[in-house]
Amino acid sequence: MSEYINMDTLRFQLFEVHGLAGVLEHARFSEIDLESVDLLLDSVKDFSDAELYPCFREMDEQPAHYKDGGIVVHPQVKTFMQQSAELGLIGSGFDFEDGGLQLPEMVSQATSYIMEAANNNATGYVLLTSGAAGLIVSFGSQELKDTYVPKMLSGEWGGTMCLTEPQAGSSLSDIVTSATPKEDGSYRIKGHKIFISGGDHEYCDNFVHLVLARIDGAPAGTRGISLFAVPKHRITEGGGLHPNDVRTEADYQKMGQKGYCTTHLVFGEDEDCYGWLVGEPHKGLSYMFQMMNEARIAVGRGATSIACAAYHASLQYAKERPQGRKIQQSGQKDASQDQTLIINHPDVRRMLLLQKAIYEGSLSLVLQAAQYADMAHVSTGAEKDRYQHLLEILTPVAKTYPAEKGRTSVDNGLQVLGGYGFCNDFVLQQYYRDIRIYAIYEGTTGIQSLDLLGRKMQMKGGQALKWLMEEIQETLEQAMTHESLRPYAGQLGQRLKQAEHVLNHLMGVAKTGNFELFLSDATLFMEMMGTLLVSWQWLKMAAVAQEALLTGNGSQTQEAYRQTIHTMRFFFTYELPRVGGLVEILQNQEQLTLSEGLVEIA
Repeated sequence: MSEYINMDTLRFQLFEVHGLAGVLEHARFSEIDLESVDLLLDSVKDFSDAELYPCFREMDEQPAHYKDGGIVVHPQVKTFMQQSAELGLIGSGFDFEDGGLQLPEMVSQATSYIMEAANNNATGYVLLTSGAAGLIVSFGSQELKDTYVPKMLSGEWGGTMCLTEPQAGSSLSDIVTSATPKEDGSYRIKGHKIFISGGDHEYCDNFVHLVLARIDGAPAGTRGISLFAVPKHRITEGGGLHPNDVRTEADYQKMGQKGYCTTHLVFGEDEDCYGWLVGEPHKGLSYMFQMMNEARIAVGRGATSIACAAYHASLQYAKERPQGRKIQQSGQKDASQDQTLIINHPDVRRMLLLQKAIYEGSLSLVLQAAQYADMAHVSTGAEKDRYQHLLEILTPVAKTYPAEKGRTSVDNGLQVLGGYGFCNDFVLQQYYRDIRIYAIYEGTTGIQSLDLLGRKMQMKGGQALKWLMEEIQETLEQAMTHESLRPYAGQLGQRLKQAEHVLNHLMGVAKTGNFELFLSDATLFMEMMGTLLVSWQWLKMAAVAQEALLTGNGSQTQEAYRQTIHTMRFFFTYELPRVGGLVEILQNQEQLTLSEGLVEIA
């Protein structure tokens, strides 16, 4: 079996770089230790080897599709749902009293990362069920929890999030799905929802859709949106299931992730669809943001997983494929020599190093966000507020950088294979197709960028950004204690000062009231911040690796630590300098993309 993940890399980041042991010291995680986490990681890897990776390409070749009013998916989805439940993975982060394992978010992210690297087409069915159940646990009544959550955590029932509508797209203020109150406390639901991931299939007895809708007479815009639990089948008084007028209209056929269904659902076409309010009226969007923010980090993790698997497939090919000959000192090639493996060509090594630098840097960024989530969960008062804001400011970047640069990473992997990379006989073309959706999932790159620049940079009067800079400064100081790392700490420090100048320039534009100009290049600002934050992660990894080399106390091999430092140097040489070009663009006075500056093209 081809390798799709390096477990040593995951353990290094989880245990040594991001200090899982420190998180486990808190009372919430008192029943968990590093040994049990290690065993869980091995169990998930064995499960992924046996049940997920073998059917990855088959799920692409046998896509999910609409037939006879329902969705047909690969039969392995049934096994995956059942065994994920048996391992406790659906409710891994839930409290014990809610049927969960009460695992740290860092561990949940790690287990999902393993499974998604094995088969990104299958994992969404479980992960969305977990997210939907989490919303009910957080905001639903005890009756809703008792009715739905146990069956969802057992894998018998699936769960979805239903936001998007045909006429609204990403503009949630324009949704029109309606909710009419009934005397018994339920609501009659009517409307269409599109692009619903995991929205239907034959291997769950029921689906619990978390639906955004407007109660009759609600205010316009996002202030009038409420959240409802709308099952595909209502539960009868005798405990049976009765159709709830939720119709599967179609399944979208996609260029990638073909094994993961994406449905069009119609609610209440026959005026017989009922839902139950989750939480309070008109607060649905704020509730849904819990799941959306979790999903955004999950999207970043998923893209990282694909980039990881693509890297290992590319690396294996490069180690096996002979082609060409090494250039001699004279500058000539000796045709009498045997062909060399392509991994010996510097340009191929450059592409492989770029893949490695992007996916490992992205993984560290995702685990950093997970660490903040855990610390926000176990902290109180001012400390809790700090970690919560650190998580919020990191979330759009943790979603976007792996999605955008992960695509670049896989593209380079395809290039390593040359013509074979473009052929169906090799897996790179599937990874390339699969990862493309991640820059669109859960708010496009443009939306995430507007959030980062327009809201997160100014959050809490700029205090959240100050806290983030303090975190980075701590890493800079740690790196400066090692003479070999001082030049790199200096480089990152200089680039951060450039970014500060950019932000001050843009805030000056915002103060003039020209918000369209202020936000016009938000995506480039996101690219700059993503590169800086992943540079921070690489410096953090290198500092830990250097310390381990000096003390001999690390769990990895000496060679592994040296490879970490080498990849950091590659990132700082090939990627960090890109910030300079982005700084120049972001401070340019041209206004070429504003509507009044556009020239009609005949």
